[in-house]
Amino acid sequence: MKRLAIALTAGMIALGIAGTAQAHRDDIDVSRLTGNLNQLSSDPVLGNYAQAEQSLARNAIAQLAQADSHDRPHALYMAERLVDTARASAQLQDAQMKLAQLDREHDQIQLENTRREAETAQRELERQRLLNQMAQEEAQRLQEQGEAYSMAAQQAQAEAAKAKKLAEAQSRVARSAKREADLAAKAAKAMRAQMQQQDAGGKP
Repeated sequence: MKRLAIALTAGMIALGIAGTAQAHRDDIDVSRLTGNLNQLSSDPVLGNYAQAEQSLARNAIAQLAQADSHDRPHALYMAERLVDTARASAQLQDAQMKLAQLDREHDQIQLENTRREAETAQRELERQRLLNQMAQEEAQRLQEQGEAYSMAAQQAQAEAAKAKKLAEAQSRVARSAKREADLAAKAAKAMRAQMQQQDAGGKP
């Protein structure tokens, strides 16, 4: 009987030690998972994401803390998976947000480049318009200058024609005057000859 009592006492002590060890291990798992989840939730960036997944993970940890030895392995597996899922979901959502931000920045850069290209094209168009206007004005000036030269040439031709006519008229007048002078000279010569003949006829 004494040996049986000793054996029972030893068994109870062993069971107590095992139960204490199991409880301690349970506390370690719960503390580890709770710490991991708290680290995620307190992260200044990731903590803002995957709120639903974090809530599910906390519920799973609470179920693990209350699970008996029979349900514990499954509860531990579920709690670990849900904690990992919460972190992975937070990281995924953060990456998606960063990607969306990059897309917006890329779109903004493209929009800015398009705006700059449009401004450059507008400036080039304005420059071409000014050059075209200057070319048209120069062509107009040359045309007007050509017309002025043409009018001046016509006027010069008309004046030359007038001068030619005047010269011809003066030439005719001069020829007429010369003829008259020749006739007057002949008449004077004939008159002198006649007078000389008369003088010669009146002498004894």
